[in-house]
Amino acid sequence: MTRILVTGASGLLGLNFCLKHYRQHDLIGVVKDHLLPGAPFPFQKADLSSPGEIERLIDQVEPELVVNCAAMANVDNCESQPEQTWQINVEFPRQLAKTCVKHGVKLVHLSTDAVFDGLRGNYTETDEPNPRGVYASTKLAGERAVLEALPKALVARVNFYGWSLFGTRSLAEFFYYNLSDRKPVNGFTDVFFCPLETTILSDILMHLANKGLSGLYHVVSSECLSKYEFGRSVAERFGLDSTLIQPISVRDSGLRAVRSPDLRLRSDKLAAVLGEQSPDQAESMDRFYSLYQAGYPQQVRDVARLPL
Repeated sequence: MTRILVTGASGLLGLNFCLKHYRQHDLIGVVKDHLLPGAPFPFQKADLSSPGEIERLIDQVEPELVVNCAAMANVDNCESQPEQTWQINVEFPRQLAKTCVKHGVKLVHLSTDAVFDGLRGNYTETDEPNPRGVYASTKLAGERAVLEALPKALVARVNFYGWSLFGTRSLAEFFYYNLSDRKPVNGFTDVFFCPLETTILSDILMHLANKGLSGLYHVVSSECLSKYEFGRSVAERFGLDSTLIQPISVRDSGLRAVRSPDLRLRSDKLAAVLGEQSPDQAESMDRFYSLYQAGYPQQVRDVARLPL
C-alpha cells in the first residue's frame, strides 16, 4: 500500500484515478473549488498556488507519491487568462517538484499531447515539441520545469476521456449526451489523436509509478483516429444515431484557440515497459461502455452528491 496525494482530485483524470485506486492505497485527494462530500476517500481543500500551501500539504500528508492532475486545461480559457494559466500549469508544478525533492517524494506529472504542433504526427518522446497557443506552451514549460527540478519525476503526455463530475469534461461525454438527446454535433475529420479511457490510463500510470520509472512517456492508446471517427465509435457502441455527427474541418469550426491537427503519438517506449502494446480504441471504448452499464456515471456524480 502506497500513501498517495492526488492533486486536481475533482477533475476528470484526478477523480477517476482516486476512485480506481483508493481501495488499494492510502490515498488523499486535493481539490480547490469543487468539494467532494460523497467521496469514499479523504480529501482536502487547498489553493495550491498560495505561498507555502504545497509545503504544508506535503508536511501534513507525508505522501510517498504525488500524482499531479491539477491544471488549467480549458484551451479557450487559457488564451484569455495567460497569467493565471502560467501560474497553474508552470509555477505550481515547479514548486511541487522542488518540494518533492526536499521531502524525497516520487512525482508523476501529467502533461499533454498538445506540446506538438500537429503538422506531421507520429511523434516520439525524442521529437522536439512546438506548442501552439497558451495551453500547450504552458504545459510544455511545466513538464520542463518539473524535470529540471526533479529529473527522477515521471512526466506522462496523455490524452483521455471518461465519465466526469459534471458530465462535461470529455469528448466522449460530449458525443454521448448530445447524441442521446438527438442533437446534431460536429466531428473534426482532420484532427487526429490517441485517447485512452481514464480508468485504463489510471492503471497504467500506477503501474509506471510502481516500477519507479522517470522521464518522458507517451501514455496513450496504441491506435489513433480522427475526432469524427471517435464520435462515430461512441455512437456505435451506445447504439446512437451516428448520422447526427456532421463531418467538418477544424478550420471551419470557429474555435478561438488554434488546435494541433495531427497529434498521433508513438507509444513504443511505453509498450517496451508494459511488455505489450497499450490498449487500442475498441478496448478503451469497451471500458467506457461497461462503466456506463455498471452505473458509474452516477457513482462519479455521487462523489459531489449531484443528480445524473
